[in-house]
Amino acid sequence: MNVLFEEDGGFKAGSVMTDGEASLQVEMPSGKRSKIKAATVLLRFEKPAASALLEQATPLAEEIEADFLWECVSDGEFSFLDFARDYYGHDPAPVEATAVLLALHAAPVYFHRKGKGRFRKAPADILAAALASLEKKRQQALAMEGWIAELKEFRLPADIAPLTDALLYAPDRNRPETKAFETACAETGLSAAQLLFQCGALKSAYHLHYKRFLLEQFPKGTAFPVLDAPALPVDLPKADVRAFSIDDANTTEIDDALSVVRLPGIGSRIGIHIAAPGLAIAHGSPLDGVARARLSTVYMPGNKITMLPDAVVQNYTLAGGVDCPAVSLYLTVNDALEIVSHESRLEMVHIAANLRHHEVEPWFNAETVGGPLADQPFRDELLYLWHFANACEGRRGKPSAVQGINDYNFAIEGDLTDPDACTVEISERKRGSPLDKLVAELMIVANSTWGGLLAEKNVACLYRAQTQGKVRMTTSPLPHEGLGVPQYAWMTSPLRRYCDLVNQWQLIACLKGETPAFAQKSAELFAAMRDFEVTYGAYADFQRLMERYWCLRWLQQHGIGEIDATVRREQLVKLDHLPLLLRVPSLPVDLAPATRVRLAVESIDLLAPELACRFIGLLASGDAAEALEEEAQ
Repeated sequence: MNVLFEEDGGFKAGSVMTDGEASLQVEMPSGKRSKIKAATVLLRFEKPAASALLEQATPLAEEIEADFLWECVSDGEFSFLDFARDYYGHDPAPVEATAVLLALHAAPVYFHRKGKGRFRKAPADILAAALASLEKKRQQALAMEGWIAELKEFRLPADIAPLTDALLYAPDRNRPETKAFETACAETGLSAAQLLFQCGALKSAYHLHYKRFLLEQFPKGTAFPVLDAPALPVDLPKADVRAFSIDDANTTEIDDALSVVRLPGIGSRIGIHIAAPGLAIAHGSPLDGVARARLSTVYMPGNKITMLPDAVVQNYTLAGGVDCPAVSLYLTVNDALEIVSHESRLEMVHIAANLRHHEVEPWFNAETVGGPLADQPFRDELLYLWHFANACEGRRGKPSAVQGINDYNFAIEGDLTDPDACTVEISERKRGSPLDKLVAELMIVANSTWGGLLAEKNVACLYRAQTQGKVRMTTSPLPHEGLGVPQYAWMTSPLRRYCDLVNQWQLIACLKGETPAFAQKSAELFAAMRDFEVTYGAYADFQRLMERYWCLRWLQQHGIGEIDATVRREQLVKLDHLPLLLRVPSLPVDLAPATRVRLAVESIDLLAPELACRFIGLLASGDAAEALEEEAQ
């Protein structure tokens, strides 16, 4: 005796070995023996052999038309055996009955399963809807085949062209267009960006990277809402100083300025003056909402997205020739360049000049600062502050900047709406120059002193701490071991960083004797700190990405085929004259850090953006200090 039974959603036939009331033991054509439930048996038969039943029934089932069966069967449930008897006009042979069963089972749109071997034909309206859906899927499948063929020939189908951005940044994988596009990517071995670029849908790698960043960080766009810039305060006392700022040529958000007043018989009074948007931007105001959403200015070569609207920046930047509201820290310094006392004030400060690096450094640099200086504006103040900065650095026991490291400035010429027509020049500048040290040391003094003041007054503040080598933000005044100070709070860039603006609100409240905006252990303060850290890190990653892109553009622009580099560690190198770290798999693994090598430029992919280089040979030893610069610097 043989049986036809259902198992795992399919049909099988086997020879009965033992036949029980509730279960059977059968031997399959493969020789495998299985125990099955009696309830799963659909048909018992002697002939044909179990191994031949499905083989003979399958071709017969394929000849049976589902729509004809649907027309023949009456409403209500029915057994496949009963229907097979009606269909053939006689008691069906096992093969005939099985063929009808297979045909019914293969047409779920026409016939709904209702139990063991039982079916019910689909109502006419449901059948019509199901057939329409099947036809739609068939048409979609044909369309997808056509789209895939076009994409593989690097032609962009008209139905896919409007979805370019979605395919790059937020693909909807339920759409047939997305499925076809991703299939074409897999079959061509190209990324989404590479395939769209080959099809001409992506005009520039620059726009690819920039738009992805905007969609992630500025999904509603970079335009500011229409808000009135707050008026300048009118009740602040005016400082009796000639202040000046020191920035690069492209800085428009000038946050800090300096002043020096000689005190006969005492020494001097050094003023550190910080722009004070916190005097006008109220916590919880619409402008605060704008700053809280952005959290920082975004920097990239040739462009930036400011944290605050231009009108607000113009009102509160420390522009030359203007009286500006400021939070000032005055240091009384004796002749030994020691800080005797300090005082903080809210005041209007006259900014006599905005000094720029490219104008000052030719006459005030590491080579000239030790001798007679040219007769230039603020020469004496700069020299005095330089000596004071050296004294501060010595007291801290930590350098303000890693010596021998270069900073890089990117000059983009052209209109970024057509970035491929732009040219880029990259210039190097030694970090740790007298101007750098001068500004850095005074900002460290301000951030540490004000952080200490708020800690002493038990006013909540956002600190940056470094313990056991790890830098993090915290609301506790912990030491910053890397700077050698007992506490350190960012307060000197309130036009550019939200945490500085928050800290300035707290400082202003402390100086005025008012209740601060954020209490200790404020949930809102913790949330602002967390969001700032995450967003600030994302902005920094984007800046590095765009610098990498422009470095690759520079290599293309200058037709660089070979370039020198310095080994950092293992197979990681730093390219000369570029802020570009690169892994070179062909580099010998036993090369020590600071080893100088020459590389061949093999390929440049602006869409990744990636650079592939091949090791050519060794060069003479280079500057170990630059070679050992940490990536985080």
